[in-house]
Amino acid sequence: MKNILITGATSGIGRGLAEYYAKAHTVYACGRNEDALNELATFNNINPVKLDVTDIGSISAACEHIEKLDILVLNAGNCEYIDDAKHFDSALFKRVIDVNLLALAYCLEVLLPKVSSGGQLVIVSSSAAFLPLPRAQAYGTSKAAATYLAKSLAIDLADIDVSVVHPGFVKTPLTDKNDFPMPLAVTVEQATIAISQGIAKRNKDIHFPKRFTFILKFIQLLPFGVWQFLSKGIKR
Repeated sequence: MKNILITGATSGIGRGLAEYYAKAHTVYACGRNEDALNELATFNNINPVKLDVTDIGSISAACEHIEKLDILVLNAGNCEYIDDAKHFDSALFKRVIDVNLLALAYCLEVLLPKVSSGGQLVIVSSSAAFLPLPRAQAYGTSKAAATYLAKSLAIDLADIDVSVVHPGFVKTPLTDKNDFPMPLAVTVEQATIAISQGIAKRNKDIHFPKRFTFILKFIQLLPFGVWQFLSKGIKR
């Protein structure tokens, strides 16, 4: 039985992974939503941990009792869009960067030393990291940086395997707020299967659905001017 800690475990992908792994492992399910944490506490093998990933003191205090981890999944995230780039919203930008990027640093400082030799670190990024997208100046920047961080850690962590997850659109309470089409969107259940299988194989890059992410990876190879032209057609 492994010890697995998951941030952002109260909804969406995080909750899906928590419920999946609890079938056979000990799961520390982290989040801020107390009602959702209480629901998770009813599952066997799930230990709810109330914390704020943007507060290193909160992380340290809440996880002080955890001595050893086999898998650390840093999944907590936020998404907001900048509607008018000319009138840049720095407060929005900071909110997204705080949750999606700085929180990773806080969690790594406190939790990475608890990951045993031969363990795994999983950072959930986004397929938005592959290409610049309209209105995604905050979200895309945070996820591109998260991907870089994960790949850099993979070089320096000799005894821990690092995976970075690049989901396409996943139907969650967070994406329910999107006001644009989400091509080839998958369910939380499908995302959970894809991620857990990738973790089991210790894949460095876990991306899905493949029909969507391979298109983005191909476009990534084209000159930026071509993508800039194509992207005008998806602006809203």
